[in-house]
Amino acid sequence: MNNEHENELPEFSKSEALTLGIELELQIVGGQDYNLIGAAPDLLREMTGRQHPGDVKPEITDSMIELSTDICRDYKDALSQLRSIRNELVHQADRLGILLSGGGTHPFQHWGKQAIFDAPRFHLLSQLYGYLAKQFTIFGQHVHIGCACPDRALWLLHAFNRYIPHLIALSAASPFVQGIDTGFQSARLNSVFAFPLSGRAPFVLSWDEFNAYYRKMIATGVVKSMKDFYWDIRPKPEFGTIELRVMDTPRTVERAAQIAAYAQALARYLLEEKPIEPHEDDYLVYTFNRFQACRFGYDGTLVVPGSAEQRNIGDDIIRTMAAIEVHAYDLGATEALNLLRTEVLQARNGASEIRMSFTNEGALEEVVRQSCELWAGRAKPDAGIFRM
Repeated sequence: MNNEHENELPEFSKSEALTLGIELELQIVGGQDYNLIGAAPDLLREMTGRQHPGDVKPEITDSMIELSTDICRDYKDALSQLRSIRNELVHQADRLGILLSGGGTHPFQHWGKQAIFDAPRFHLLSQLYGYLAKQFTIFGQHVHIGCACPDRALWLLHAFNRYIPHLIALSAASPFVQGIDTGFQSARLNSVFAFPLSGRAPFVLSWDEFNAYYRKMIATGVVKSMKDFYWDIRPKPEFGTIELRVMDTPRTVERAAQIAAYAQALARYLLEEKPIEPHEDDYLVYTFNRFQACRFGYDGTLVVPGSAEQRNIGDDIIRTMAAIEVHAYDLGATEALNLLRTEVLQARNGASEIRMSFTNEGALEEVVRQSCELWAGRAKPDAGIFRM
C-alpha cells in the first residue's frame, strides 16, 4: 500500500467481479513431539526461488506461516493452486525434518513459549498488544472476492453478514486450546475478538462515506492503515476485493477450496438475485449468531436478521445451498457444493474430526500427527462421525 500513512484510502483497484484469492495460515510442527516449532525462518529460506503459484510469507510468530494463491477464477483453479503450493511446502518441510498442519488452533501449544517473528511490523504489534500478540498464534483462512466497484464491495460486505455463521460452522477446526477441550467448535475466534479493532465494519454503503470514516479514524491516531482493522469482513482496496476473515484454516486444501467456492457462489447469488437488502439493524443479532456458530457449529441457532425467526445453522446452510445451486453450477463449483453438503448432513467439520481423533487415540500428540498427515495429502479424514 503506497499511502498507508496518509489520510485518504488508496484507490479501489479494478478487479474482475467474483474472482477469488485464498490465504491460509499454517502450523509449523516439530517431528518429534508434535508441538509448534519456531522454524518459519528456515522454511521461508528454503522456499525462496521455488516455483509455485502465489506466495508464502511469515506471520506474527515464528511457528506459523501464511500461504496465498494468485487470483483464481473458480474452484478448480483455486484447488490446483492450493495443491501446488501445499506440495512444495511439504517437500521443503520434509527436507528440514518438520511438519505442517491446518486447523484453527494447535491443540496443546502454550502461547507464552512462542517467539515474535523478526520483522518490524510484528515487533510493533507485540509492543502495542502485549501478550495478545503471542496469543495470536492461531490459524485462519481468508477469502478475497473480487468486486467491480467499491460501492458494490461495501454492499456485498454487509449482505454477507447474514451468512457469517455458515462460514464459521463449515470451517470450524479449533476445539482444543492449551490441551483443553473448550466446548467450542471454533475457539480461535475468541482470540480474535480480544483485539480492539475486531468485530464488524461500520454500516456505510458508499465509498465516499467509508473514506470519511477512515479519515476520522486516521485523525484519532488509532489506526495507520487498513491493516489495523481486524474486522470479520473488510474491504481490501488495493486488491479490489472484500476479505472474509472468520474461517479457521481447514485441515486440508481440498476443504479450503470448497469453502472458498461456497463463498464465491453465495456472492454471485447475492449480487445477481439481491434476495436481501442490508440494513444497520441486521447487526442487532450479528454477535449472537456469530457466537452460536463458534460454540455449537451446525447445531447452533441463527436469528434471521430483520425478524424473530430462529433457524438451525446446519439447516440454514442446506437451504442456502439449494438457493445458490445454479450459481455454483455456472461457476464450476457443483462438486465443491455437493462435498460440503454431505459434510453438513453428516454433522462433520474439522472440529468434529479432531474430537473423533482424540476419542479414538486418547493423545493430542497423535491428533496433531494425523492432522499433519492430512495436510500433506497422505491421509483422508476418519470416516467416523462425531456430533456434540
